[in-house]
Amino acid sequence: MTRQDVTRAPRYDHVYLGAGHERNERRAWFVIALCGAMMLIEIAGGLAYGSIALVADGLHMSTHAGALLLAALAYTFSRRYARDPRFSFGTGKLGDLAGFTSAVVLAMIALLIGWEAAARLLAPVPIRFGEAIPIAVLGLCVNIASAWLLGGGDHHHGQGHGHHHGHDHHGHGRPAHGGDHADDGSHRLETSVGLASLTIHEEGAPPRFRLAFDLSESDPGPATVTTVRGDGSRQAFALVPRDGYLESEAAIPEPHAFTALLHVAGGEHEAHFEEHDHAHGDHHRDNNMRAAVVHVLADAAVSALVIVGLVLARLFGWLWMDPLAGIVGALVIASWSWGLVRDTGAILLDMTPDRELEQRLRRGVEAEGDHVVDLHLWRLGPGHLGAIVAVETRKGRTADFYRERLGRLPSISHLTVEVTRAT
Repeated sequence: MTRQDVTRAPRYDHVYLGAGHERNERRAWFVIALCGAMMLIEIAGGLAYGSIALVADGLHMSTHAGALLLAALAYTFSRRYARDPRFSFGTGKLGDLAGFTSAVVLAMIALLIGWEAAARLLAPVPIRFGEAIPIAVLGLCVNIASAWLLGGGDHHHGQGHGHHHGHDHHGHGRPAHGGDHADDGSHRLETSVGLASLTIHEEGAPPRFRLAFDLSESDPGPATVTTVRGDGSRQAFALVPRDGYLESEAAIPEPHAFTALLHVAGGEHEAHFEEHDHAHGDHHRDNNMRAAVVHVLADAAVSALVIVGLVLARLFGWLWMDPLAGIVGALVIASWSWGLVRDTGAILLDMTPDRELEQRLRRGVEAEGDHVVDLHLWRLGPGHLGAIVAVETRKGRTADFYRERLGRLPSISHLTVEVTRAT
């Protein structure tokens, strides 16, 4: 084999920051002041009134105040140095580093809280409930307010929300000539020979158009599908008979975002296919903000447990309920910490963030007989992925050919293609 061509996507600033970066930065700095003030109140109140659970809540409040400070600094640093050439792939992963660090600190605090609570469980101390309970309620209110401020009205915090799809891509919008979009994932088209269903099928094979008719006894005759992409490029696909349906002979190049014009029985019917930017690997998640939100939500859970423990201890004299609440809170904190360590660690180690997208990259190259020799896919920052694809071909294609085909895939912000000629 001989080296033929190497190219990468024409992006030179390497700015791979997440959407809403500056907005999240402002939110983090604002909530730091709120949490810092509440931290001092809870720790002082817990020490003064003898509640280890309240002290534990204050200590955890201090950890998420520190986590928010770490998050805010990470936002500020990554924004200021986003175009610094010393960072080969930008500063988009700095938030993941901050989230990992925050998670480790969170785990250590969980151990300290659990240890102290276990000691108090064996040796209970008097608690001044009249003063401790109102402070715990205030702490819970502050945590709820902090979570709301960090959320900023968004319905998610990079938790990987997004719709899952099967192997049949479906069109959106209303097709011409009375068509409709069916619940089974097909695109319904009213033709002169009956109601037809147009789908993109890719289960166990390269993606191809499939066309099926409902209860039609007549022969539809020759049929073709022409794709019209956003840049105006067109590609025709001849449909051949299969077992009960028609299927395109050629595979459909990625991405599957285009207008499909079905020509059958002398008519033209239009369907719109959209490329969904799925988050199967959660590569859109802002782990910097996620770490901050995790601290706040975990502290809210601990605050609620503190209130329950103090109330029960006061009503029934169960002093052991207060340290028990601290132990349960420590377990909650440890669980959230482990999730952060696992997810951010995977990004820092450049694990493949989206297996399905990796397969789509491979199919995009191999659909017409070429071979992927090597493929790397990793996360550059929230919503930004980098890819390196090495292709072996006998068809004399250049790297630009593959870059044009693959560069349209969702979230691919930095693409390097290497082509070798098979001998």
